[in-house]
Amino acid sequence: MAEYEIKETLDCSGLLCSEPVIKTSKKIKELEVGDVFEMISTDPGAMPDMQAWANQTKHELLESSEDGSLYRFVIKKTH
Repeated sequence: MAEYEIKETLDCSGLLCSEPVIKTSKKIKELEVGDVFEMISTDPGAMPDMQAWANQTKHELLESSEDGSLYRFVIKKTH
């Protein structure tokens, strides 16, 4: 069981690279430090893109998973 509460969900289904990353960057600016949100994508490129984004921005990628053509990311705003 996760040790965090997801505050919001950002559905980027149907969007292609790099729109999920751009929308994630905009969404995280709306949140408070420590908030956790999930982003859903159908873009296969989202998996490497979100890991690179988290490494670059230093926000914490708590989870990333794939279920068929659905990709789910749980991100914590760290700063």
